[in-house]
Amino acid sequence: MTNFGMTDFFKDFDRDKASAKLGDILSGADDGEIFLEHQTTESLLLSDRIIKNASYDISAGFGLRSVKEDAASYASSSNVTLEQIDIAGKVVRNILPSQTNATGQMGANLDKDILAKNPPRYYGNHSPINEASFSDKSALLLKLDKELRAKDNRIRQVTMSLGNQFQYVEIIRPDGQIAYDCRPLTRISINVMVEASGRMEQGSYGFGGRENLYDYINHDACKFACEQALKQAIINLDSVPAPAGELPVVLGPGWCGVLLHEAVGHGLEGDFNRKETSVFAGKMGQQVASKGVTVIDDGTLQGRRGSISIDDEGTQSARNVLIEDGILTGYLQDKMNARLMGVNPTGNGRRESFQHLPMPRMTNTFMSNGNHTLDEMIASVDKGVYAVNFGGGQVDITSGQFVFSCTEAYKIENGKVTAPLKGATLIGSGIDVMNQISMVGNDMSLDTGIGTCGKDGQSVPVGVGQPSLKIDKLAIGGTELAA
Repeated sequence: MTNFGMTDFFKDFDRDKASAKLGDILSGADDGEIFLEHQTTESLLLSDRIIKNASYDISAGFGLRSVKEDAASYASSSNVTLEQIDIAGKVVRNILPSQTNATGQMGANLDKDILAKNPPRYYGNHSPINEASFSDKSALLLKLDKELRAKDNRIRQVTMSLGNQFQYVEIIRPDGQIAYDCRPLTRISINVMVEASGRMEQGSYGFGGRENLYDYINHDACKFACEQALKQAIINLDSVPAPAGELPVVLGPGWCGVLLHEAVGHGLEGDFNRKETSVFAGKMGQQVASKGVTVIDDGTLQGRRGSISIDDEGTQSARNVLIEDGILTGYLQDKMNARLMGVNPTGNGRRESFQHLPMPRMTNTFMSNGNHTLDEMIASVDKGVYAVNFGGGQVDITSGQFVFSCTEAYKIENGKVTAPLKGATLIGSGIDVMNQISMVGNDMSLDTGIGTCGKDGQSVPVGVGQPSLKIDKLAIGGTELAA
């Protein structure tokens, strides 16, 4: 296993000269940096009993940003040289030409001393791509496919994907400060389609994180994932049409936190609140959720998919309490929005790659434990829905309205879980749902490591989580009218 550090990438690039050039480029600016990135990715796709697609890619480059007030200029290049820094500097100064300050001093307004000093590392600095050969990874997928198909003759299709990534990032400031991070990432996903009596249904399961490849992608762990995907598909064969109307809903722990991520988390990002386009804007210190509801974004969890030692501006990652006992206590901030709102950055300035500007983004977002059990919640519902897993969803930040489709859900009848449901969607407003929570479970868990968040065309890995929750009233989209 190869461990990497700052000296392993861009060896011939003179950081001191780059920093000095940056100081000239950012004269009169409020902020800015050079962001270096080297990223290696690998993916394998198994379908129809063969490895159908495989890819390996290396990308590297830098982005140079200049910030003045609430405007940012940006230039990037895959050619990491001092000459390209000069060219990028001319571009950003042409985009934001009025970068002179009242004192005339170079960089007089520039943010100082903001980089994390020797931050804790929440994962290893190794590449999962180098931990096993391509043939070994292919053999594992083929073996899992064969074993899974042998479990049930109703299986018609098996699709598996394995993705590995190693990202190195480095942030250079005009005063010579440098921060860096080495980020491993791995994920495997399994999808199974079954058929019985002319009916086709599917199930899926995935997992991963920022640790050694074989901590995740070992045979026993993958075998369990295959069994879970098959179990979900078989359950769905017996599903009945979902009800429509307003009903109590019980959410299961773990991955159901993706609803919290979409319906609440995005609305707590600093840019939306500074611009007052979020339903949570101007509500700091106010009750925005039921008592007992505490929401946290934490990028410091060991080995988790959404964890980062530093963000993509060099700020140390942190544990940020956003809602405490129902009271709004904080927003997620990058440097620019924090400065404009008069608060400190929270370590949430993230970007997809060197070609993108940073913005406030979530890391691992979850709700803390309460005191109730899942059995108590189910028993308290006469007629309702128990949602275990979600598929796709979307949210409107301004209104907080969301729509989520359930991939695994069940009827609750007379306090008991009964028939699985097909076609159930959950519809509501994030802030309304937060105030409809009447029971918070004691079984908080994080998702299995599969989350990817999209915002303004950029995707970053994230984590979600929650305990079981009872929501007293939520609109259900289905084909059967609720009695």
